[in-house]
Amino acid sequence: MQILKDRIRREGKVLPGNIIKIDGFLNHRVDTKLLEEIADEFAKYFDISKITVVLTAEASGIALATACAQKYGVPMLFAKKAKSDNIESGLIQSEIFSYTYKKKVTLLVSQEWLKPEDHVLIIDDFMANGYAMGGLVDIVNKAGATLEGIGVAVEKGFQGGGDKFRAMEGVPYHALAVIEKADENGIVFRGEE
Repeated sequence: MQILKDRIRREGKVLPGNIIKIDGFLNHRVDTKLLEEIADEFAKYFDISKITVVLTAEASGIALATACAQKYGVPMLFAKKAKSDNIESGLIQSEIFSYTYKKKVTLLVSQEWLKPEDHVLIIDDFMANGYAMGGLVDIVNKAGATLEGIGVAVEKGFQGGGDKFRAMEGVPYHALAVIEKADENGIVFRGEE
């Protein structure tokens, strides 16, 4: 998606430790028009007529997942990273390692909101190693729901997270901007020389 790549090049920053900072338009301060365009782009890759829920992980994926869910006319559900007192029914859990926070966290979804009859599209803003995405896939499987696809706005291709999801049989995976290299010299996307 060229408009997303252009924004990353223009406004993104590469920080030490291969951190790519794009929080000025995607996951802290949010350009809602861009999110609408991303939702439209994902609709080209996934059969949204089958989707009953869009799932993401707390917190930075919520804005994008909400834009997609609104566009597709379905609810958005996010996996929490801490149990709250207002979750009354059973929990579906998956323990993951958070690349961002450098520690283990547990993703939690109430069984009340994710059922075996659901058809799930997982949407997230960013993927590095794919641990959070793996946890979301695990939650869908534990719920007995059907995973219809996985969409990621920005993937750090050089960290390999997307490769395992591309290899999944029967589950469409699509990343809109795959970064192959990021350093003080700039950002190179997959397919560029």
